[in-house]
Amino acid sequence: MMQFKFFVGIDVSKDTLDFSVVTDGKEVSVFKIENSLRIIKATLLNLKKIKGYELSQAVFCLEYTGLYNNHITHCLHSVGAHIWVEKAIQIKRSSGLQRGKSDKVDAQRIAFYAFRNQDKARLWVAPRAVIQQLKRLTGVRERLLIMVAQLNKPIQESKRFDSREVFDVIKKSCQSSLNAIKADLKKVEKKITEVIKTDASLNHLFELITSVDGIGSVIACEMILTTNEFKNINDPKKYACYAGVVPFEHTSGSSVRGRNRVSHFANKNTKRLLHMASLSIIRYQGELKTYWQRKLQEGKHKMIILNAIRNKLIQRVFAVVKRGTKFEKNYLCDLQGS
Repeated sequence: MMQFKFFVGIDVSKDTLDFSVVTDGKEVSVFKIENSLRIIKATLLNLKKIKGYELSQAVFCLEYTGLYNNHITHCLHSVGAHIWVEKAIQIKRSSGLQRGKSDKVDAQRIAFYAFRNQDKARLWVAPRAVIQQLKRLTGVRERLLIMVAQLNKPIQESKRFDSREVFDVIKKSCQSSLNAIKADLKKVEKKITEVIKTDASLNHLFELITSVDGIGSVIACEMILTTNEFKNINDPKKYACYAGVVPFEHTSGSSVRGRNRVSHFANKNTKRLLHMASLSIIRYQGELKTYWQRKLQEGKHKMIILNAIRNKLIQRVFAVVKRGTKFEKNYLCDLQGS
């Protein structure tokens, strides 16, 4: 386990970064800077003015905020700093009762969180440029899909409740925009495919994952991105927790009891995609459909069975990635169920 002397908490926002530097359990510096590459580089040099400060003995802890993290993680990575990117909910839950809320206070909480939990530090591994590009493209794809759904909604509602004349007006008003967005969506999806195929390592990983029954291209990209090519998360049990498919017990003594349930703090998009995959796989002849039918006959709740199937899909994906060989298909399509 690596030992650190300085714990730098960074609260990240679109325009600014708040820093709190803690050593020996005491805050020795706190300041705010602009979220820009030039200012960040200068700030990292100025940290040397703090008594006893050494980059090799410091860990920089920040919450995951997506795109806004890019400047600070890039600069820290370029100088070989130890970076710890933590989920916001993890820091919040560890802090107990909180009084007051500001960027400065958040930076202090992050710094002291890192100090208290240094034995649990998980150092950030920078994603390759191709993975960053894939992440941005899949993000654009998700936004375009949302826009398509938003434009389709008034058309469908008008078709159901309005007269033919009104429906024609509504459809004509939305159709040109809808067609343009769908065209952009096709371009983005084509680009995603090109990015994957042009990188040998990424393409091989993608083919391994999609060889698993029920795992399509969208969820394959999701799993590659959320695990950073299975570098940040390489344990299926940890990923199952991350995706919210592991039920936790809820009991307290003999008076408070409840059924096991999954965490509400999971990655909801990953969980949604796994749910869709589980619904898809039970339509085909194979061991998972047999498992589904057997558990239904035993009286198990449908959602409990689907959750178990999601877990099995995760186990299979991680197994093929670890093994480096494709999953062997052994099912026949159930034409009656499709």
